[in-house]
Amino acid sequence: MTDLYWDPLSPELRTDPYPLWKQMRDEAPVYRNDRYDFWALSRFEDIEAAHRDPATFSSNHGTTLETMSPAPVDTGMIIWLDPPKHTILRKLVSRAFTTRRVSMLEGQIRQVCTGLLEPQVGSGGFDYVQDFSAILPPTVISALLGVPEADRDHLRRLVDDVFHIEEGVGMANPVAANALDEIGMYLAGQFVERRANPRDDVFTDLVEAEITDDQGTLRRLSDEELAGFGVLLFSAGSETVARHLGWAASVLDEYPAQRDELAANPSLIPNGVEELLRYEPPSPVNARWVTKDVELHGVTVPEGSRLILITGSAGRDERRYQDPDVLDIHRKVDLHLTFGYGIHFCLGAALARMEGRIGLEETLKRWPTWTVDRDRAVLLYTSTVRGPSRLPLIL
Repeated sequence: MTDLYWDPLSPELRTDPYPLWKQMRDEAPVYRNDRYDFWALSRFEDIEAAHRDPATFSSNHGTTLETMSPAPVDTGMIIWLDPPKHTILRKLVSRAFTTRRVSMLEGQIRQVCTGLLEPQVGSGGFDYVQDFSAILPPTVISALLGVPEADRDHLRRLVDDVFHIEEGVGMANPVAANALDEIGMYLAGQFVERRANPRDDVFTDLVEAEITDDQGTLRRLSDEELAGFGVLLFSAGSETVARHLGWAASVLDEYPAQRDELAANPSLIPNGVEELLRYEPPSPVNARWVTKDVELHGVTVPEGSRLILITGSAGRDERRYQDPDVLDIHRKVDLHLTFGYGIHFCLGAALARMEGRIGLEETLKRWPTWTVDRDRAVLLYTSTVRGPSRLPLIL
């Protein structure tokens, strides 16, 4: 297995990692990378089990390879927390994504889609990501949180910088760090303003919320916890949906017969969205910290190890899915791990699904067919996110 090498930062493995991930599933389901000192799981069953055991597979040391540390992270970002603090804060932030709040956004999502897509009718072509899919989700999440319209484009560009990568260090670079700091400072100002002038938005909900911590003390969120919530909700709510819709347009161009079906019968789109999420997950790589020795497939992963869960590989595991490398919008997808699983299941999954569904409905309504200009398409790839950053369509 000397020729078997994978790491989430390697540029030559970005375009199509699936053949290598299949080799890992078959030959090294518990993979060891000595260069960067981490282990990786690639089979669906193993990754699902890890999600169900947060005590052994901890998130509290970071969830991307280059940001992980031996010491637990002191943060308000629930994606990097374990119980009991995770349980307390997740219960609170779940209020942002109540069925009522999300369902109220459907009309607004459709309106935003119309405003972005309608001007492209008759244009002959446009960049589906830069002109549409990268704008829709931050616009929607901004409205949900309460970000003023005048600030939304600036925040979207900052989120792009958060995912800036540099060779060898990934997202652990000054550009990404400065963008995170600037977002944090901006959000701090918004929270100060909400304390003085409450509104019907999530920022106000967070400022006014009271929680009972694990010592039994009733308190409000600290400034750090508030900032952590804001950064996570805005960045996660922007980046992954942008990549998902980009993948949808790219993949359906490769499966024109299935695109024809979706255009002719929009009731197939919700299931099509699930299959697209399985087939090309926008966040295919996530990391955990191992809190005790774990034995899998005759290999022991030692306590204190960094372990990567390759969600993108799980979605193509033939042990779970028949013909996994083929898109099938009629496939019955009982479960995929694209939104995570267990206590860290994505809070915004319902909103992301709605944006994906409506985005596809409005696209196919205007253009039942298109061609991707592959020569000018650009792929974004970080240690945790993968998807088109530029996707020129010829109409």
